[in-house]
Amino acid sequence: MTARAWRQGLLLLLAGFLMAVGVACIGERQLGPEVTESVPSGVEEVEEVEIATSAPLPPETQAVLDGLPGGGLFNPPRGDVRLVVVSDLNASYGSITYDPEVDQGISLLPFWAPDLVACSGDMVAGQDLSLSEAQIKAMWDGFETHVARRLRAYNLPFGFTVGNHDASSAIGSGGKFLFQKDRDLAFDYWAVPEHDPGVEFVDRFEFPFYYTFKHDDVFFLAWDGSSHIIPEDKLRWVETALASEAAQGAKLRIVLGHLPLYAVAVGRNEPAEVLENAEALQTLLERYDVHTYISGHHHAYYPAHRGNLQLLHMGILGSGPRPLIDSNLAPRKAITVLDINFADPNLTTYTTYDAQTLELIEFEQLPRFLAGHNGMVLRRDVDMDELQATEVDFCRQRLGDTLCHA
Repeated sequence: MTARAWRQGLLLLLAGFLMAVGVACIGERQLGPEVTESVPSGVEEVEEVEIATSAPLPPETQAVLDGLPGGGLFNPPRGDVRLVVVSDLNASYGSITYDPEVDQGISLLPFWAPDLVACSGDMVAGQDLSLSEAQIKAMWDGFETHVARRLRAYNLPFGFTVGNHDASSAIGSGGKFLFQKDRDLAFDYWAVPEHDPGVEFVDRFEFPFYYTFKHDDVFFLAWDGSSHIIPEDKLRWVETALASEAAQGAKLRIVLGHLPLYAVAVGRNEPAEVLENAEALQTLLERYDVHTYISGHHHAYYPAHRGNLQLLHMGILGSGPRPLIDSNLAPRKAITVLDINFADPNLTTYTTYDAQTLELIEFEQLPRFLAGHNGMVLRRDVDMDELQATEVDFCRQRLGDTLCHA
């Protein structure tokens, strides 16, 4: 072999080595480190999970994680479909800014990487007749900046229902909406094409007040629970929508509404703070095999069930968390990761974080049941026959036999 051929061969070997090193470094940067996290006790049937980050997280997400003590944030095993559920984002009347927990919660979404973000209402801080049109528009501009624009940047669909502070359906004199201006401006915000929430609509009906959408094999219906009465003509639409082929052909059905069916929080344990005719509405949802009703308004996280219906009372991200009925627990803000596993008999799993500390809120920390003025609900992991005699007696003395069942 000539000296020239020897030099060419040596150069080729060196180039190949450098190329291999470069590819390995690029792959390492793109893939990121593997993170193995131990699962805290009290979370629903989860085990140690290894999470491989496929791409660098946004700087604002990484900044939140880097600021956490103890080496990071627990990320549960992923289901077939993953939602992150939030509610009651607003601050005080007329606010155009948001509490730090709202910005932090939105920043963390890429870490959990949900398929969809669900919100059970109160995205802005209206329901004050003294607010001008300009002030209400400014609130929606604030929502656009702090929440909606960021969701679109993360490419996350946003399925929501309106709350009383967004577009209250309370009826005033003459049978007209008391907060018609709020409703008109909420409609105007969502009518802008650039504000499209990114969901796959099935029926826009009266969007954003009543509509349906789907994601994979999950069917969602949003109704206007921004006051305690859902009109009969709208309930006829609800029944038609739930009976539809799109709904019944799905593997899971979820309904979003702001007011809950049953009371769970101090200061909200009154007739106008829950939906009227709760048992009739529950029967309607059960008739069409709705799995979960997600609500807000009570500003307190409580995972419950009654009959065959799961009731996710979503905690608050914004201002004003409330304590649960008959509980000495301090009120907490919350954000929930909801994983859907179609092969699991329970179908859904909740992983809920205290939105201020990012510690897990475990089922065992919450009351086993709540006895609000219009009916009892059981904690999700507790059945009626598991209640102690003293617990049943307490409920019966307060509510009587008719309402003390779940």
